[in-house]
Amino acid sequence: MATWIMPASVTLVCWGIWSFIPKITTRYISPMSAMIYEAVGAAIMGLIVLAFVDFRPDIEIKGICLGILTGIVGLTGCLGFLFAVKSGKVSIVAMFTSLAPVITLVLSYFILKEPLSLKEYLGILSSFTAIFLFTS
Repeated sequence: MATWIMPASVTLVCWGIWSFIPKITTRYISPMSAMIYEAVGAAIMGLIVLAFVDFRPDIEIKGICLGILTGIVGLTGCLGFLFAVKSGKVSIVAMFTSLAPVITLVLSYFILKEPLSLKEYLGILSSFTAIFLFTS
């Protein structure tokens, strides 16, 4: 089995659960408050990972800046997701936001010069078709 399958499977399950819980959360608190508590949860995970690296993370300015940018972009997306599930069906919002990998494919094509195969083009087309069917 490829070494990426297990961590990717954990990610799949965690992100699936992550997409569901905010619908319940925003029944009790506002999306902005929910994001604050998500950030607290992220900080707790950060501390756990920090302990795993013996409190000595890599220090390289480009990596640090990109990591911080990733956190900002990720939490901005979380806030948008929270607002969306507050008023929309979580099943539809989660399916719509699952198009995010298409953006990743486009960025990797233009910035990293990673070629796209015919199967990937067909996958993108299938994704948009599925979202159209789910949201119409």
